[in-house]
Amino acid sequence: MNPTFLAILVFLLVYAAITFELVNKAVAAMLGVMTLIMLGVVNEHEAAGFIDFETILLLLGMMTIVVVLRHTGFFTIISVKIAEFTRGSPLKILILFSIVTAVMSAFLDNVTTVLIIVPIIIELTQGMGLDPKLYVISQAIISNIGGTATLIGDPPNIIIGSKVGLTFNQFLVNLSLPVLLSFGAALLYIWFTNKQKFQSINTNLAKLFSVQLLLEKIRYQYLDTTIDPLFLGKGLFCLGLTILLFVTQTITGISPGVAAVFGAMLLMVMSKVDVETVLEEVEWGTLLFFAGLFILVGTLEEKGVIEWIAHNVFLKVGDNPYVLVLVVLWVSGIVSGFLDNIPFTITMIPIVEFMLQSTPIPNNILWWALALGACFGGNITMIGASANIVSIGMAKKFKQEISFLEFMKTGFVISLITLSVASIYLVLYLWMSL
Repeated sequence: MNPTFLAILVFLLVYAAITFELVNKAVAAMLGVMTLIMLGVVNEHEAAGFIDFETILLLLGMMTIVVVLRHTGFFTIISVKIAEFTRGSPLKILILFSIVTAVMSAFLDNVTTVLIIVPIIIELTQGMGLDPKLYVISQAIISNIGGTATLIGDPPNIIIGSKVGLTFNQFLVNLSLPVLLSFGAALLYIWFTNKQKFQSINTNLAKLFSVQLLLEKIRYQYLDTTIDPLFLGKGLFCLGLTILLFVTQTITGISPGVAAVFGAMLLMVMSKVDVETVLEEVEWGTLLFFAGLFILVGTLEEKGVIEWIAHNVFLKVGDNPYVLVLVVLWVSGIVSGFLDNIPFTITMIPIVEFMLQSTPIPNNILWWALALGACFGGNITMIGASANIVSIGMAKKFKQEISFLEFMKTGFVISLITLSVASIYLVLYLWMSL
């Protein structure tokens, strides 16, 4: 059988298995790779060459840092303090938690962020007699928007930055404005469509008293472990050092992957944590998933499939740079809403490279279109991004069932709004660059 046909068939089967969650996504990707090797489509040495180890290192380093920081209780302290500061105001809960979620998602990892934020916000809103579902959906959506702002905030950005060679500062400078505008637009939409649910409780003394009791319960429940200030200080120092190395990459020449692993290893030595425990909590399945996808897409690229798609699908729209930018943004957004945006992003990178060979577009604008589309589009459905799936799962543990359509009712409109904001930003940016 034709090797090119086999490569396409295996890739499509793996993609289907991942999309419909037929098997574990890491198992699906690696089974696909082993199948290609056993059928002689690619050998193991070529396969290893397709893996982008810069991406793997960056993910491994940040995962390790986050695991250790989680043990310090740092994230929980922030969440509980924010809960106290809201004093039971529904609107304050939405705004303050959203700000914390967006910032934490940008500089850490949006899945970790929702794992910490969602249980506390459910306890707080449920105890006040509010609808927790609205707050869970809003935090999942905001985590995806906030994570778009930096190189390390969302997996699509990590992939694009590592494969293309874009720096932490380039992401921050070029994506901060559309992310801030989209964040504001998303919050405004959530507030405007749910005004009744955000009314103040200041005039209800009974509710105010019950909120104080509830806050005491949350404080006791989530801060029952003793915080070690030295341990926390070491964790924050190493995180700060890692981010500093990201920011100064153009001066030091140290790649983000190396900086992340260095920060993680330094933190483990300084804090003297149980290494075995930390390594058990690292998401090795995700790393295997990434490695497998790199090999599958690398094989398609080597067989000429990616070039064919670029010339016969995307380049058919012409060579108008404005049209190309908007096509990449909206196709990425819509596809990422219904399929996993990680394999889609890995597949799109070589396609965008071919598009740039045909029509050079300045200031990496086509890459920003891919990043914004893949991240913002993930809000369309509950399966569009990992943070959505995790948030829905956490809500279920608290007996809050959120249906596919219930999430999509809010997520779809917000995705359209944020993709529209991104469209205006990219068109203006391109107009000023040409």
